[in-house]
Amino acid sequence: MTTTTTTRLRRALRREIPSTVGLLADEQDFAAMRRYRTFAFPDHSTYLKEVEALLTSLARQGAHTTVALFDPDEYASYCAETGLDPDHPTSRSRFTDHLATTGARVTYTGQPLTTLLPELIDTAVRHATWEYATTVLATAGDCADCGLDLGRDAFDRATRLLLGLLDGAGSGTHHLVCSVPAADDHLLAVLHTTRDDHGTSHHDPAAATEFTAVLAAGIALASSGGLVLRVTHPDHPDRLHGWRLTDGTLVPLTEAEVFAAYCTDARTGEPLPPEHGVDYRPGFPLPPDPEAHDPGRH
Repeated sequence: MTTTTTTRLRRALRREIPSTVGLLADEQDFAAMRRYRTFAFPDHSTYLKEVEALLTSLARQGAHTTVALFDPDEYASYCAETGLDPDHPTSRSRFTDHLATTGARVTYTGQPLTTLLPELIDTAVRHATWEYATTVLATAGDCADCGLDLGRDAFDRATRLLLGLLDGAGSGTHHLVCSVPAADDHLLAVLHTTRDDHGTSHHDPAAATEFTAVLAAGIALASSGGLVLRVTHPDHPDRLHGWRLTDGTLVPLTEAEVFAAYCTDARTGEPLPPEHGVDYRPGFPLPPDPEAHDPGRH
């Protein structure tokens, strides 16, 4: 076998080996890694340029590459649990391999870091939200009186509530946001759907499951969360609706409450101008849920 043939075969094999690149997304995470002597990058800007050059090189080789969020605190914990020296490049490589199967990651398709970074952070937030919500449901336990699996019941109830919302919203494009305060976190889920004139909804199944899990976590925690819905339809103004999560169900907000929710800065509490050409409407009532478990019984 000639040297040229060997090189060609190795390149072909390299294209079939997936690669994962761990990325320090912000200055704070980068600064945390600077405490390790073997982490030699002088500043975050230089680091990002080198990462982008690496990704471009891998793409030229035809490799399938994913990018994972590298969290220094998780890295330190991983090294402590596995007995690895955190100040060693091999340890960082092993942690990145670990992220390839357990962490949030996105596929690199040639997009610039200015596009990839927000996508990666959004994916990481969704991943953490999903893990938290499913943990809440898995540890909700059983009803002391009837033995009902409370996590499963909450998820089933949330599914029926979501279907009721989509049915009531009618045709058009729907943007739903569910917000649930938790003990040491704040869960937020977003769902985009399109409903045709025949009543069929089209959406990403994974996003719908994540949204339902967050709503279900609010039900299981007996949280006072909220949900807002924006309906867009051709030739009609956008409609904004809202509900309050109370006692395991969604209670419609009044028109004034919906207006206040959308026209108040959540960070400062200052009023915001209403959107032009948008109708602020009360939440519409949802049909009673005959299968709902009485939360007062557990």
